[in-house]
Amino acid sequence: MTRGGPSYRAPAAIEMLQTGRAHAAPRVHDGRMDSRELELTVIEGAMEGAPVEPERVARLARLLGYDERLLLHFRRYHGPWLTRLARLLTAMGDARTWTAVGLALLATARPAGVHAGLRLACGCTLGALMAQVLKRTLNRARPSSAIEGFEALMENPDRFSFPSGHTAAAYGVAVALVGEPAYAGSLSFTLATGIALSRVYLGAHYPLDVLVGVVLGSGAGVAARLLVP
Repeated sequence: MTRGGPSYRAPAAIEMLQTGRAHAAPRVHDGRMDSRELELTVIEGAMEGAPVEPERVARLARLLGYDERLLLHFRRYHGPWLTRLARLLTAMGDARTWTAVGLALLATARPAGVHAGLRLACGCTLGALMAQVLKRTLNRARPSSAIEGFEALMENPDRFSFPSGHTAAAYGVAVALVGEPAYAGSLSFTLATGIALSRVYLGAHYPLDVLVGVVLGSGAGVAARLLVP
């Protein structure tokens, strides 16, 4: 990615989505696409040939265009210490970390520890599972694949971007642990927010991926509280 910003692929404009065959070339000014053209070219060829309503496609294209520009805005804040912190937060939100914490809580053999461990396991598992189902259904490409010249600051665990599995799992844990001893809920929410921001900062996800991950994870946390009352 250059200092002036990444260049964008020009897969197809709205005409392609309407006809299923026309590939319109976007207008480029001084190396940057016109904002309107960017909005129209965000929808990829996956929709080619499908019956669509132009107004809905335009609204979706605008939403995804804003999503992409917000992601690129995060690049302005990159710095060595923030990158190290973001990588640490992401590592704290992976499956191995949650498994280790859950097992440690269960190993205490105390009622409070076992209760928290079971809730953590349910919240994390449900959040991650829901995210993975949506990922493999919607197949939104990672920013590093969809934006030419864009490089993530950490290796991606898979090819799919929407929604954020790290965020869903972290918020599943945070909601599940509300009311647990030792301020577990408050600490988990702080950690979950840091994990969510780290995913956008590192370029692993678009902001919309993370927002939907928050919603999914919160639902998973509620379900965990019902399963482990």
